[in-house]
Parts: sequence; structure tokens; C-alpha cells
Amino acid sequence: MEESVKKVKIAINGGIGFGAKLNSKQLMTISKYMNEDEEIELTTFQQLYIEILEDRKEEIIAEFQSVGLSCYPVGNFVKSLRTCNFCKGELEEGMPVAKELNRRTAGRAVPFTVRVAYTGCPIGCGEPMLSDIGVMKIRDHYNLYVGGKAKGKDAEVGFLLSENLTPEELYETVEKIIDVYAEMGKKREPLHKFIKRIGRGQLLNN
Repeated sequence: MEESVKKVKIAINGGIGFGAKLNSKQLMTISKYMNEDEEIELTTFQQLYIEILEDRKEEIIAEFQSVGLSCYPVGNFVKSLRTCNFCKGELEEGMPVAKELNRRTAGRAVPFTVRVAYTGCPIGCGEPMLSDIGVMKIRDHYNLYVGGKAKGKDAEVGFLLSENLTPEELYETVEKIIDVYAEMGKKREPLHKFIKRIGRGQLLNN
């Protein structure tokens, strides 16, 4: 009897850029690790789920990264940043800030999945107000929303927690929220329920 080959699921995408895109080299690299009858799952937070060999995990991730793919854990972690299409250009829409925010937060373990969204202008194509944590760029500063819930009959928009933040203030505030949630949140307690339980005023005062 042949031993079953153990696989693990990881999340991948093309990184933070002008919309959710993959190039041909990235697609060819992904296809190397899929059988003809296997499928790849596209999630609502701009990630692809793929199963890879567990005993070759580090090697495969290194190859994915070599062609510009970003790799993340699957499960109760902070998801990679969901973005708008940055229609007015990299610097004007705050792309460097989005990339840095993603670097600091994506993949962090939390009690339940956290979706972070970023949009480069008040139109809000990245849907920041429907996400657990949402960032909206207003001219040269950033407004931060928390507690959004996109699904269910009790769906609701997030509330404005802080406004007119500098990039550093934004990073520090988001990291503080995640720290508090990781420390005090109950297992499988969504962020919006956690905030209601502890109160808005306690979110940054712990």
C-alpha cells in the first residue's frame, strides 16, 4: 500500500499592487504544483488557496516568492490587505503605505480571521467600511474604521475609530488593535463581537 502524500494549504497572491493580478510566469509556476484534476480556490479577500506537499513546503514557497508571489498561512490569521485598483497612481493613492501595512500585519495569528481593507480615496472601492479593519486615504492622511461586518442579515458598516492619521500613526494604531485582539479575544470570536464586548473605549487603552 502506498503511503498517502500529506499536503498543506497555503494562500498566495500577486502581492499589493494595482488590483489583484497575476502574470504568466506566476501562473505557470503555480500550475507546476497542481495535478490536472485539482482546483484552486479564489477567495473574497484577493487570495488563492492551493495545496502543496508538506515536506517541500519551504522549497515551494521560496519558488513562489522568486516569481513575485506572496504567501500566507490559512486559518485564523490576519489576511493580506484587500485593496482597490489604485486608479490614480502609486504614490498618489498611497501604495507604499498599503504595502507597509500589509507587511506589518498579514499572517499574524488572531482568535478569528481578520480582514483588512485599504482604499486610496473616499470612493472606497476596497470596501474598507465593511471589513474588520478598514483604511481610507483622505488627501495626505488616513482614516481608520473598525468593526465592519460584510455578511449575514446583521451586516453593518464599521465605525470611525481615528482620523487624519499619519502613516506611522496608522501602522501603530492597527498593530495595537491586533495586539489587543490577539491577547484578549476569545477563540473564534469575530473582531466586531470582540469590540462590542470590551467597548470601543477600551480598544486602544489596554
